[in-house]
Amino acid sequence: MLHPLDWSLALEWAAAFVFGYLCGSIPFGVVLTRLAGGPDLRTVGSGNIGATNVLRTGRMGLAALTLLGDALKGTVAVLLTSYLAGRDGAIVAAAGAFLGHLFPVWLRFHGGKGVATYIGLLIGLAWPAAIVFCAIWLIIAALTRYSSLAALAASAATPVFLWWCSEIDYAVLFLLLSGLLWIMHRANIVRLKGGTEGRIGGGSHTGRNS
Repeated sequence: MLHPLDWSLALEWAAAFVFGYLCGSIPFGVVLTRLAGGPDLRTVGSGNIGATNVLRTGRMGLAALTLLGDALKGTVAVLLTSYLAGRDGAIVAAAGAFLGHLFPVWLRFHGGKGVATYIGLLIGLAWPAAIVFCAIWLIIAALTRYSSLAALAASAATPVFLWWCSEIDYAVLFLLLSGLLWIMHRANIVRLKGGTEGRIGGGSHTGRNS
């Protein structure tokens, strides 16, 4: 039988997860394009709800706002939960926020691929790792012009950096999140291997690649 304190902790973590999930599930790309009078983002380009697909509508400003919103919803979720429920609560909220972005209940669990939200969680939990992620992304993207490859490389390096910084619990969390991010990019990985992945500034692939 669980001790009352164990029940209290379980409820606290459940609340943290639900709060994180609800924050993460806000589909900024869909909402912003609709408010701006644009089409349903899920019918445009790759059908993805992220900033890259918003850019395909020709709205650079909306794409930037989507990127910012998708990142900050993760940051807000972990910072507020950390203040109310401590470090462990923030980790639980981070997992919820990431899953919320990938599988939002409002869109029948068809969400984005998580790169912006991943960065936002890093900003809230371990900002030096966010800088490392962005630096690696920029270097790989500049060298290869593959956005997906840059995200995959940066997400692979992030848990290693966190482990090197002795942030073991964060390293474990982001190892799991990186695994999910790679799974969501499985089609991109196939196209990268086949040499058919769209490059930054080049012709856009019509598949769900961003």
